[in-house]
Amino acid sequence: MTEKINSGATAVGKFHSHSIPLDMEDIERDWDAPVQDAGIAAKASVIVRVGQLDLGAGTGSFRVREMMHRIAYPLGVHVRADVNLTDIEAACTDGKERITEVVNLPTTGVNTERIWLLEHFADWFSVSLGTGSMYHRETQVSEGLMQHLDIRDASQVSADMARELREERRQHDRGHGDSQDNDGAHCAGAHPCTGDALIDAVAVADVRDSDSATLAQPLDTSYADRCAREERRAARRGMPHRHIAALHRAQSHPITVGEVHKRLDLIERRKPLYGPALSGLAAAAACASFVFLLGGAPYDMIGAFVGAGLGQWLRRRLFAHHLNQFFVTFVCVAVAAFACIGTLRIIGLFDPVALEHDTAYIGAMLFVIPGFPLITGGLDMAKIDFPSGVQRVMYVLCIILMATLAGWMVASIVRLNPQGFEPLGLAPWANCMLRAVFAFVGVWGFSMMFNSPQRMCLTAACIGAITDTLRLEFVDMGLAPEAGAFLGAMLAGLLASAWRSAVRHGMLPPHLGYPRICLTVPSIVIMVPGMYMYQAMFNLGQFNTLLALDWAFKAFMVIICLPIGLAMARVITDKSWRYDV
Repeated sequence: MTEKINSGATAVGKFHSHSIPLDMEDIERDWDAPVQDAGIAAKASVIVRVGQLDLGAGTGSFRVREMMHRIAYPLGVHVRADVNLTDIEAACTDGKERITEVVNLPTTGVNTERIWLLEHFADWFSVSLGTGSMYHRETQVSEGLMQHLDIRDASQVSADMARELREERRQHDRGHGDSQDNDGAHCAGAHPCTGDALIDAVAVADVRDSDSATLAQPLDTSYADRCAREERRAARRGMPHRHIAALHRAQSHPITVGEVHKRLDLIERRKPLYGPALSGLAAAAACASFVFLLGGAPYDMIGAFVGAGLGQWLRRRLFAHHLNQFFVTFVCVAVAAFACIGTLRIIGLFDPVALEHDTAYIGAMLFVIPGFPLITGGLDMAKIDFPSGVQRVMYVLCIILMATLAGWMVASIVRLNPQGFEPLGLAPWANCMLRAVFAFVGVWGFSMMFNSPQRMCLTAACIGAITDTLRLEFVDMGLAPEAGAFLGAMLAGLLASAWRSAVRHGMLPPHLGYPRICLTVPSIVIMVPGMYMYQAMFNLGQFNTLLALDWAFKAFMVIICLPIGLAMARVITDKSWRYDV
């Protein structure tokens, strides 16, 4: 009887999966076939799975839809997708057959490393199938990165790839004309982790990348015809014999459906870059910095540091057990608030001044700010995608409600009356310098919480240090906080676009190219008015209705100005946002 129950539970679990199983017959029969020659079911499994992974990483529906189109186009598939907060409904057709696939996620989260890796995957996929890249001109980095997804530090792999490619080109330029000798030099100088297979892949990518500006092949082009054209292009360019041989080998072994899914498996199963302890430390640093930017004193920062660190550590531990997000948010915010208050009470035994810092516990709660869905929801609505945008905003409101409710209950139990932070009385130049430092640390901490690689964290932190410092300085000069938030967000968007453009044009190394959303959202999360939102809930709990509405509308105005500022930056720098097509 027990065996029957277990087998029944296994069967039920299988039929309640969140996507179409990959062991379906119409997918399995094309598992070892070239992906471009596979049937519509196998192609759709790749397209929709990429969208599912991107959606699960926390990006907006407009980016998920764009990613799915980038995968579908070289496959000769037209896709129409409806994307919401946790589900995708996609209809795919190749002109002969059509299929509709629906997937849903059990929950939502943020993983900027996965967003970055999927961008590289899309470039590798497009170049491997003969179409141009969109993410990088240096597609060789994407080629190499897709071969080493099993290595934990993917950012370091991309940096090593970029350095090796630069050295290889220098050697090729110095020894051009003596191809035999140069071939030996290249092989001798290769990094041991790459080997000949990686250099061969680089050679193939180099050929394809040279034609990236041309139009993509027609949808009915066969794989053999495309390979023949690439071979003729390589011969016309006078490529060395070794590189043409690598091209022959790549053409004789095209990527299969199984190989594509294996790479997606590696992306999906990557462990977080930072454990609960490091994530807690990042949250502690971010919230302590947040408190300073709000006007807090050293004691306030210490209390927020301890509370936020403990709260984020506990949140990561509870999420590992797949507990409900709203329950986890309530519990962790309560623990963070109690830890902050307890820390200040202990300090108060030695210095009674610490007992007067009743507002510090608000800073300890700010690690739960749902910045990614808040910003992406606003951007979705800017793209006229209201179903997804409204769902994301409602999710944000639920998280904020649970967090502020937990904080209010703690304040009621301990009988706190937060009235804000007292002015520090610093000189203007010292205040400006400290703001820049703590804005940098705060954005760096939030980026780590979003699972960004360190290079990405530091890039976002530099942008945040500039934009948030300028925003606060403008507000001190009399600018309305709402206008300051708009200008800060727009400047963050422009700087992120300039960074990406510099990478594409070779002014910065190719491994430093990151998706804009992975830089802009962490850099403006620190502008979210967490203090305003909590004050609204606190006064509502005290039945100070008018004061609660006043704080709520202040928070609302700042919140809506953040995505509007980012959207304005995209309109200025991106034609796809500038026009409705």
